[in-house]
Amino acid sequence: MTKILILYYSSYGHVETMAYAAAEGVRNAGAAASVKRVPELVPEAVAREAGYRLSQPAEVATVAELADYDGIIIGTPTRFGNMASQMKNFLDQAGGLWARDALVGRIGSVFTSSGSQHGGQEATILSAHVVLLHLGMVVVGLPYSFKGQMRMDEITGGSPYGASTLADDGEGGDRQPTANELEGARFQGSHVARLARALAAARSAEAA
Repeated sequence: MTKILILYYSSYGHVETMAYAAAEGVRNAGAAASVKRVPELVPEAVAREAGYRLSQPAEVATVAELADYDGIIIGTPTRFGNMASQMKNFLDQAGGLWARDALVGRIGSVFTSSGSQHGGQEATILSAHVVLLHLGMVVVGLPYSFKGQMRMDEITGGSPYGASTLADDGEGGDRQPTANELEGARFQGSHVARLARALAAARSAEAA
């Protein structure tokens, strides 16, 4: 069975929620989904003081296991138009996988969150794509066949680069992912799973 890893970092739970929606989409497409997170770098006392969600049930991933999957969907919040340092630190340890071409030809995809509509969502996803390309992965976004990203009747995340959500209600309060944003994550998960299955079949046929 095609195996997809949803690898995420989430300080307050917004990206975590999107990660489980993406996993649902993967499973809807008939693939196996594993949801795992990268290690926290912020000292626990500081994280608690800041209100971080520290009780996330997802297992912490290892860099070595990335090569076990046919596709990897990365979820990271926006940090000044780039991925969170926790995610970058994790991916920076993938030099051994890069050296032996372990991820070449696998599907890579990204989703994100930000505190505002124009908080760097697209820049974050595109900068993460650079890392995936260096690893030899086949980059997949959120195609316009997901019509939810064309909506004009509500404030919503989502772009052709990947699903996204807004974490602030505009008044400094918490905003959770909307139904449309979660559907975008599910769509992206299904899309990645189908393409990963096709590429895995092609690799198997070539090996035979």
